[in-house]
Amino acid sequence: MKIAVGADHAGFEYKDRIAQILRMKGHEVLDFGTHDATPVDYPQYGYAVGEAVATGRADRGIVVCGSSLGIAMAANKVPGIRCAPVDEPYSAELARRHNDANVIAFSERLTGWEMIERMLDIYLETPFDGGRHAYRVEQLFDFGDAQRARTLKDLERGEVTDARTPKELVGKP
Repeated sequence: MKIAVGADHAGFEYKDRIAQILRMKGHEVLDFGTHDATPVDYPQYGYAVGEAVATGRADRGIVVCGSSLGIAMAANKVPGIRCAPVDEPYSAELARRHNDANVIAFSERLTGWEMIERMLDIYLETPFDGGRHAYRVEQLFDFGDAQRARTLKDLERGEVTDARTPKELVGKP
């Protein structure tokens, strides 16, 4: 698998360790930096990894910053990206299994290295379930004019009224 990685100054040490593990596991790594503690702007690294995945230059991506939050928000600005910031194994599994996360975000300041290693393995090995989850994932990219109008009507009513999964998908994994 070809995996893009990127981090800011608060996440480069974990990013470098992750890249090394990925290479040892036989993956090709696209490393967009950064490579030292010189302060940099995390959005640029989130965008680079997101674009690498969205354009097909990489199969998946991994981003790291101090908290995992800002760099995940940046990656999610790229059309086609589903980046999940995770801090424990079950979230890492569900990010792949239910949400087909194609980028994952880790925190160097808040998560211990042993936990990162566990979540990395889960992210790499967990398949997407598809089924009803595929139907829902498709909706993540459906926020155009029609969906916005629908959402604004829900706001006016004070309630979401039409968010039911189609009957033929209920009960499917």
